[in-house]
Amino acid sequence: MFRSLAFFDRAAAHFLALCLLSVGCDPPPPQPQADAAYHVYPGDSIQAALEAAARDSIRKTVKVHAGTYRPQQAGQAMLFFAARHDGIALEAVGRVVLTAAHAERADPDAASYPAIVNHVVFFGDGISQRTVLRGFTITGANNFASRSEGPEPIQPDSSNGVRWEKGLFFYADGGGIKVFGRSYPTLEGLVIHDNYASPCGGGISIEHRGFDAEAVLIKNSIFRNNSCQITGAAVDVLPGSSAVLDNCLFVGNVANLGPDYVGRRGGVEYNKAHGSGALTVFPGARVEVRNCTFTDNWNGVDDKGRGSSYHNTIFWMNVRGGGIAPGSRYEVDLLDSRRFSGCFIRGQIDDLRGTLDPKRNVLQAPDPQFDEHYRPQAPAYADVGYRPPEE
Repeated sequence: MFRSLAFFDRAAAHFLALCLLSVGCDPPPPQPQADAAYHVYPGDSIQAALEAAARDSIRKTVKVHAGTYRPQQAGQAMLFFAARHDGIALEAVGRVVLTAAHAERADPDAASYPAIVNHVVFFGDGISQRTVLRGFTITGANNFASRSEGPEPIQPDSSNGVRWEKGLFFYADGGGIKVFGRSYPTLEGLVIHDNYASPCGGGISIEHRGFDAEAVLIKNSIFRNNSCQITGAAVDVLPGSSAVLDNCLFVGNVANLGPDYVGRRGGVEYNKAHGSGALTVFPGARVEVRNCTFTDNWNGVDDKGRGSSYHNTIFWMNVRGGGIAPGSRYEVDLLDSRRFSGCFIRGQIDDLRGTLDPKRNVLQAPDPQFDEHYRPQAPAYADVGYRPPEE
């Protein structure tokens, strides 16, 4: 009976919204339900629910119900989080797909077709780890690169005393998710797949601009079949940025699909000989990677930062083709390996620079014997690598 009443309440709300639209009025703002959360269903606006939660000093959870959600107009992001959205938890209920693609509204002759936004989700300045994105599938980015601000900029030109210069990386990096400025969201239980960006960061781009005392937290997530023109097919961590990757799977991600037009401007192409990895960490950036698995990517990790740490992680046969770099594929390209331990590594080239300590890691590792969910079945891997989060 209660489910029936809920159905009729919802039907009445939609009928009222249609009536208001028919006479030229705006639909009523979303209202929290009995569980103190704002609920979004197919046909509703997720951004409108985020705005309602931002105005609400108590109820900070938005639940999005099963379905595929698309941008309704071209712009820089399908969804954006600004400082006013800090502390909101945006959660998927069932299988929820957020896609950059909208074939009916995209230009079929554009190289970016069918995408109509630069980033599926954008996190701007003023976001803490209390802000959570949980349980979504994020896909469809294809190097759409609008600089149009729309009715409201996703990132003001200045905020909290800092003026932001918006360059190429702001607009074009991070097809799935872009993190910018003093922004440290928690990204949990995501499947980020089949996103393309140029120059970098098909899946996620992190650009803290030196405000790296805190880190983006990415956990229990899968990066699959993302790609980019130059660096960081799945995750690109730009100079002065920081991220934690905990229990994540990287498979099928390909960087270096084309020439390094950014590096050529300065006369030095980045990682020209062997290319970049599924994860790229630039000089001046750092990551903490624990219990992750990298397999079947175009290279594993390239990290030119100082102070990164890698623990109990599998790098196995990252030998996928697709990029243009002429050299052999590698598992790890690390300048600073002091905090690299408990990892199992094997590929065409295990350790590109010869910096890893073989006493603290297993080079030329045995076959992990992955099952269909990339759980290693070999006994030696009992405490190493990614596990599906339900375990």
